[in-house]
Amino acid sequence: MLSRREFVTLTCSAILSFSLPAWMVQKVLASFRESSENPKWGIVVDVSKFGRLSYEEMLKVVEVCRREHNIPVIEGKDRIHWIWLSKLSEIFPKNLSEKSRLGDVLVPVFCNHCENPPCVKVCPTGATFKRYDGVVEQDYHRCIGCRYCMAACPYGARSFNWRDPRPYIELVNPEFPVRTAGVVEKCNMCSERIDRGMMPACVEASKGAMLFGDINKLESEIAEILNSDVFLRCKEYLGTEPKVYYLL
Repeated sequence: MLSRREFVTLTCSAILSFSLPAWMVQKVLASFRESSENPKWGIVVDVSKFGRLSYEEMLKVVEVCRREHNIPVIEGKDRIHWIWLSKLSEIFPKNLSEKSRLGDVLVPVFCNHCENPPCVKVCPTGATFKRYDGVVEQDYHRCIGCRYCMAACPYGARSFNWRDPRPYIELVNPEFPVRTAGVVEKCNMCSERIDRGMMPACVEASKGAMLFGDINKLESEIAEILNSDVFLRCKEYLGTEPKVYYLL
């Protein structure tokens, strides 16, 4: 019995062999194998399950991210946010006009780790980049504070350190770098945890209301959900291909 991935590979090989020379067929198939073997991480927010959490449990999803990544507590216009809570109707005002019940549910909002990230394209120093697994990262040492990435991001997922954040961190996590004034920061999908075989902190704290996995792996739970259920992605019409999904 063939796996689905093997079946797709063989089918593509057969189709391509009729229209392309042998060397080009091998190149295309090698590219396909490389892209399919690399993980592509995504997060699913189950709106119904998240809506059943208490407000305190929802806040814990936000707070665990703050503690994990040394996010300063600054109020007002200088606020730094990696993840925050918002009504679903505020994220998808056009999609939920007839779904008022779901529209009032608070859900987490954070960087969408786009497949085609506008922020990466405009960064002049390479401080913003996309990893092999699709996670959009920020190199704080290379950031020059131009804020082009903030202007390019259609999701408002980035924050700028107008002041030194260190006095506003109650308890520093020594395992994660503390930023300085003059740099941009954002959600990194807990890449430091992913690299250790762990889930993102917010997913772990969500009591099953959020799911993390490899959308490239056809047999994974997250891939099966995305193949069978109804979900929304923020501003899909922009062609950014977000990898954060809201399951309705």
